[in-house]
Amino acid sequence: MRSTLALSLSLILPLVAVPAEAGAPLLQCTVVADVESGDVLHREGDCATRMPPMSSFKLPLAIMGFDAGVLIDAHTPVWDLPAGEEPASHAPEIRRADAALWEEQSLVWFSRVLTGKLGMERFAAYTSDFAYGNADVSGDPGKNNGLTQSWLMSSLAISPDEQVDFLRRFRLGDLPVSKRAVAMTEAVLPVFQAGGWTVHGKTGTGYPLVEGKPNRATPLGWFVGWAEKEGREVVFATMQIDAERGGPALGPHLRGEVLEMLPAILSD
Repeated sequence: MRSTLALSLSLILPLVAVPAEAGAPLLQCTVVADVESGDVLHREGDCATRMPPMSSFKLPLAIMGFDAGVLIDAHTPVWDLPAGEEPASHAPEIRRADAALWEEQSLVWFSRVLTGKLGMERFAAYTSDFAYGNADVSGDPGKNNGLTQSWLMSSLAISPDEQVDFLRRFRLGDLPVSKRAVAMTEAVLPVFQAGGWTVHGKTGTGYPLVEGKPNRATPLGWFVGWAEKEGREVVFATMQIDAERGGPALGPHLRGEVLEMLPAILSD
């Protein structure tokens, strides 16, 4: 599975030096689907190519944690930054957190405490049972770091189409988890407003892999989740790879774009 991922990325990002036009993304997709019918309401770009989920994986991680009983509710347990772990670069002062703060501030160290408490057997089983992308949580070859690294520019990869399929199964209650795990995950996901729609979603930011190494010249961003309005519900995923270094984190930038465009997409 790793070789297939590396091959697809090497074809998408051959040199990165010459984008089609200045400022144009190297890869992008936005897909929106109706939860009840499954009808695709909007699909633009390459939505079939798998990329590392980055922090968008905190959504399925929350489901796992609540279903396994490792997480109790939005504020229980509270964990401290483990010795040897780095605090979040965007929030270095947060060294003690609960599930709600974890999702709000996107704390990698909290995710790693959670996966450590799940253990590899349960972590791998959940990812497989969720049919989440390639379901490969082995991590970097030879490093035995699947519990701490697999979703972060490593072995795990998922396409926007697969994100939407996973999210729809989550919203329909079709995942093999308890109803309470679903409800508690809903309770801790960040919430936004967009033209009368209530949007629940998680960003992700990082870099795609080229020949097994993160290509830091090409930032990768995600925003995935669901939106509700007057009894109607949709799921969505947007993913983009830019050809420029620097600038603000791409995940939050994509979130802003989705919150702006979603009401227009769903106006019909």
